[in-house]
Amino acid sequence: MKTLLLHRWPVWLLGLSSLVTYGPVQAEASAEQQRLRLRSLASSCAHCHGTDGHAVEGEALVRLAGMDRDQLLNRLLEFRSGSRPATIMHQITKGYSQEQLEAVAGYFSAQK
Repeated sequence: MKTLLLHRWPVWLLGLSSLVTYGPVQAEASAEQQRLRLRSLASSCAHCHGTDGHAVEGEALVRLAGMDRDQLLNRLLEFRSGSRPATIMHQITKGYSQEQLEAVAGYFSAQK
């Protein structure tokens, strides 16, 4: 009996119901992919600046976690341009696009 009732539903209504249930799942997966992509970018900084930017206290390296986003972005751009002295950061930052540097700066500023 149930299969007979399905044949009475308009095809567009069946398609709409699948979009309603699939849409939020797809958006959630996309947000998770973006979060993982961002975390992957930031993880390359962990070797020197600690996990999620929490540098070891007493070390010479800068703690990135909680740093002002614009200040961090400006420093990264200065490293990339060569106007800020560095041992290796000028080489590292040249491997990132402007959008990636902005995303990394935002990521670390959000860490507490």
